[in-house]
Amino acid sequence: MLPLCWTAVLLDGFDLVVLGTVIPVLLQEKLLTTASASAVSTAGLVGMMLGALVIGTITDVVGRRKVMIYAVAGFSVFTLACAFATDATTFGVLRFLAGLGLGGCLPTAIALVNEARPLRGGRATTLIMTGYHVGAVITALLGIVLIPDLGWQALFVVGALPAVVLVPLMVRYLPETVTRKAPAGEAVGSLFKPGLRKATVAFWAASFMGLLLVYGLNTWLPQIMRSAGYELGTALALLLTLNIGAVVGLLIAGTVADRVGVRPAAIGWFGGAVVFLALLSIKLPGVGVYVAVFLAGCFVFSAQVLVYAYAGRVYEENRATGIGWAAGIGRLGAISGPLVGGALLTAGLAYPWGFYVFAVVAALGAAGVAAVGMKDKAVVQRAG
Repeated sequence: MLPLCWTAVLLDGFDLVVLGTVIPVLLQEKLLTTASASAVSTAGLVGMMLGALVIGTITDVVGRRKVMIYAVAGFSVFTLACAFATDATTFGVLRFLAGLGLGGCLPTAIALVNEARPLRGGRATTLIMTGYHVGAVITALLGIVLIPDLGWQALFVVGALPAVVLVPLMVRYLPETVTRKAPAGEAVGSLFKPGLRKATVAFWAASFMGLLLVYGLNTWLPQIMRSAGYELGTALALLLTLNIGAVVGLLIAGTVADRVGVRPAAIGWFGGAVVFLALLSIKLPGVGVYVAVFLAGCFVFSAQVLVYAYAGRVYEENRATGIGWAAGIGRLGAISGPLVGGALLTAGLAYPWGFYVFAVVAALGAAGVAAVGMKDKAVVQRAG
C-alpha cells in the first residue's frame, strides 16, 4: 500500500511545481500574460479545493480504495489534455478539472497510511509526503532537461504517464480500510462537535497559511528570482533546491515530531520558515543563495505537512474528513499565494518585499497551530 499511496502523492508534487516551471516559458511565448497565469493557477487550485472538500468527505463514507483510483485516473487524463491547450481559457478549464481529481488524493493517501500501518503520527505522514516533494524535484529537473528541446507540453505528457502503471496496480493491490460509512453531513458535522470546534477552525487557519507559502513560492520563485537579476537556468535550479530541501526537512521533521510532539514541532518549523524566508530578501553571493533556499524549503513545506500530521492525531474516527477539510480550506491559501505573488510582480515589488510578506504568513501559520491547543495524544500516552 505505501508505495502506491506514495506514488499518488508524488503526482500532487508534480502538480505543485509544474506551473511554476512552465510559466516563464508560457509568458515568453505569450500564451499567457501575468494576469492570465494567475487565473490559470487559481482555476487549478479551486478544482483542488473542491476535490479535497468533497472527495475527502466521500472517502469516509464510501471507502478509500475506490475514491483513490478514480481520483488518480481523472487527474491524469486532464493533465495529459493540458499539453494540447492552445489558449489560456482552455488551459485554465483543464487545470480545474485535473485539480478536482488531484484534490482528493492527498487526504485519502494520508488516511490510508495512518490506518493501515503500525507507524503512526509524524513519521507516517512525513514519510508519505516525501513523495510530494520528490515529485516536485523530479518535475523541476525534467523542466530543465525537457523544455529547451521538447517544449513545455512535454512536462504535462510526462506527468500523465505514471497513471498507465499506477491505476492498474491500485485496482489489483490497493486494499480497503475500515471507514465510518456515515452520511456525508454527519461526517462534516463531526468536525464541530464539542471539544473540536476551536481545533477545526485553527487547523483551517494554519493550513491556509501553510499552503499559501507552498504554492506562492513554487509558482513564483523562479520569476521572483529572475526579477532579482538571476538567469532562467539559475532560477529553475533554485526551485529544484527549494524542493530538495523540502524532502530533507520532511525526513527530519517526522522524527522530531514523534519525539517532542507534533504540535511543538509544527510551531518550530513555521518559526524556522520565518527566519529563512526573511533571509531570502537579501541578495546572497554565490552558494549562499542556494543554502538559504534549501533551508527555507526544509522548514516551509514540512511545516504544512506537520499540520496534516497534527490533524491526523486529533481526528480519529473521521480522519479523512478532518484532513480533507483542512486541506480543502487550506487551498484558499494555495489560491491566494499565486495571486499575492502575481500582484507583487505586477507592481514591481516581488523582490525583496515578497519574501517579507511570506515571512509574515509563516508567523501566522505558527499562531494557527498554537491556537489548536490540543496536546499530542501519543506523546501524552508515552509520558503517562
